[in-house]
Amino acid sequence: MTLLHRRLAGLPLRDSAAHQAVTERAAQILRPGGALAWLDETAAWVAGWQRTGRPAIERPVGVIFAADHGVAAAGISAYPPEVTAGMLAAFEAGQATISAFARAAGAELRSVDVGVGRPTGDIRVEAAMTPERFDAVVQQAFDAVDALDCDLLVLGEMGIGNTTPSAAIAASLVGGDAASWVGRGTGVDDEGFARKVDAVQAAQRRIAGITDPIEILREVGGAELAAIAAATIAARHRSIPVVLDGYVTSASVLPLAMIDTGSLDHCIVGHCSAEPGHRKLLDHLGKRPLLDLNMRLGEGSGAMAAVPLIRMACAGISEVPTFAEFFA
Repeated sequence: MTLLHRRLAGLPLRDSAAHQAVTERAAQILRPGGALAWLDETAAWVAGWQRTGRPAIERPVGVIFAADHGVAAAGISAYPPEVTAGMLAAFEAGQATISAFARAAGAELRSVDVGVGRPTGDIRVEAAMTPERFDAVVQQAFDAVDALDCDLLVLGEMGIGNTTPSAAIAASLVGGDAASWVGRGTGVDDEGFARKVDAVQAAQRRIAGITDPIEILREVGGAELAAIAAATIAARHRSIPVVLDGYVTSASVLPLAMIDTGSLDHCIVGHCSAEPGHRKLLDHLGKRPLLDLNMRLGEGSGAMAAVPLIRMACAGISEVPTFAEFFA
């Protein structure tokens, strides 16, 4: 049993009283009933995990996990693997798109190297990670989240080629034609797309017979994908609400949901990406994205773009009086 398996046990539940208090307040707030229904539901979701009747987003933090992939050597990306290291440097210098988005959203941003320059195994022919490396990455992610002081956690990733492992996870766990889970990623041409499909199919054949979702994550995922799954569970143990980004982050947490359908109750999806597999995956998870802007950047950018909306949802409950309060 992996470290991640063990931490999936005993997950705390939301504060139902706080959730209900916000739901009831929303019905009495100084505006027409149901006028901001989805935002009010979002505020109630935050309240349940922040364990307060007055939810607020004051300390949002974005965490980007970065790593290299052995399967990238198969020509499944429009960019070379070296770009991952360059983007990690851009995150650390505050010069990447997500850096600008975080500043605009009033969020702190951190990047965590879980395998840059240390590519995982080529999932077509070998496991992405040994059990020992998998547990080490999981622990690194736990430690990263445990060190945070935040009231909302945005999760993102960087790893050239990582939509291929994402498709392999989704195809292996949900089923269906492998090609239906594969997209253009960073913009591959038709030949690159065919290589991605071939890689996913090869990975599926190699792991045929494995049914444990966490083992599938270890076998065909990647270091940053495992880190995202672990960070999600670490946040749950601290009752921190989580905003998931695009296809890669959703595929990363899919194994958790396959083991415990309630394990992602503290997660909301910031946006639906342009990857065709993402919408299918969200339908399977029963998650409705807050934004749908046809984005395909990664880096946590779509999730970070949703932070101001979540903050406004909370402000619309906590800073607006009810009819009874206003006319008292």
